Amino acid sequence: MKNLTRAAVCMAFFGLLCLSVLPTAAFAQSKGVVVFAAASLKNALDDVNRAWERETGKTATLVYAASNLLAKQIEAGAPADLFVSADLDWMDYSASRNLIRPQERINLLGNTLVLIAPKDSPVETMGGANLDLATRLGSGRLAMGNVDAVPAGKYGKAALEHLGEWNGVKDKVAQAESVSAALLLVSRGEAAFGIVYGTDAASDPNVKIVSVFPANTYPPIIYPAALTADSKHPDAAAFLAFMRSDTARKLFEGQGFVVLNQPVPRS
Repeated sequence: MKNLTRAAVCMAFFGLLCLSVLPTAAFAQSKGVVVFAAASLKNALDDVNRAWERETGKTATLVYAASNLLAKQIEAGAPADLFVSADLDWMDYSASRNLIRPQERINLLGNTLVLIAPKDSPVETMGGANLDLATRLGSGRLAMGNVDAVPAGKYGKAALEHLGEWNGVKDKVAQAESVSAALLLVSRGEAAFGIVYGTDAASDPNVKIVSVFPANTYPPIIYPAALTADSKHPDAAAFLAFMRSDTARKLFEGQGFVVLNQPVPRS
């Protein structure tokens, strides 16, 4: 218990520390487009950035964290050119504060929600609609993103509530500052189960998927992307367009994302 709590606290502190120093360090050094992106996008968007560099000779500075932290950093004045959130809520939050350009906003990607366990766990495949998770947890912990702020945590809580599982496990949840931090707790064997995106589970060989949550148990997982209102970088729109290209599509799909590329109607 102590080790788990200490690990979660350290990861949360590290995430906030990185965000606090990036504007004066990485941003000051970068001449490329600065992209703030949800932590669950790291592997795929790193691939997209490498492809962008190969095709254009340019590179982007990618900053990964939980969507809520990124939105707050943009609100505080961090010089991001693009914001890619893991849910609509934090993009809507940014839009309501005039932090993004609504005419340059799209619904870029979709994802799935899964229950994972360490790869050496004796637990095998569990039913998607009848998990009996409280019993299976015993004295163990369920790793999730913060259920009030992190998109994956909010999706996970919604799914558990829909399945009637939440009340039985809410006191056993180890809340992390991002979905990547929740994945790490399970990968290290510090949590018995975790709720993450399907793409996260596929990226870590130290975890296994034991259940896939039915799509009707949580709101659709949508990753919106938009240019920030204050961006003046000449390549910002081009990088957003590149994320919608056939080259990027193959890379996103290779990591398990569903490519949406849906324009958002202006109200």
